[in-house]
Amino acid sequence: MKDLILVIAKALVDHPEDVRVEEKADDRGTVYELSVHRDDVGKVIGKQGRIAKALRTVVSSAAADSQKRVIVDIIS
Repeated sequence: MKDLILVIAKALVDHPEDVRVEEKADDRGTVYELSVHRDDVGKVIGKQGRIAKALRTVVSSAAADSQKRVIVDIIS
């Protein structure tokens, strides 16, 4: 799952070397914290959060087989 988030995020940003994903276990489920260069935050979020919502949809669909709850947080 971490690799999927990295591939998608690196394709969206101008500074792919600054993309980082940290995986943490939480009481909510598995939380993936995505951090990008400060100039690329808007590109990952998108207009009215559409790209962030699409990213979260793809990741949750990929995790549907494992029956785990997956959360993607974007850290600026």
